[in-house]
Amino acid sequence: MPDRRTGPVRWAGRLLCWTLAVAMLTAATEAVLEPAAGWWHTVWPLPWFLLPVWALLWAALRAREKYGDDGGGRHTGKDAPTDYDKAA
Repeated sequence: MPDRRTGPVRWAGRLLCWTLAVAMLTAATEAVLEPAAGWWHTVWPLPWFLLPVWALLWAALRAREKYGDDGGGRHTGKDAPTDYDKAA
């Protein structure tokens, strides 16, 4: 059963990727087509401003998932598996 924290991490990762895609698309549109609409010059940089926000959100959720209170799946001490070479 997957950890309940993986859902928000995936959601934030997808949001980050789609925002980057929209940012690149709007930048390409601005560079190639140079839209003359008055609102365009306000709207096209918005995805670029949102990227750091989503990146920080994803990083925080990923760190919480990886290094959570339950040990995050890290093996230390006696419970560490010895057959790591067979996993590959």
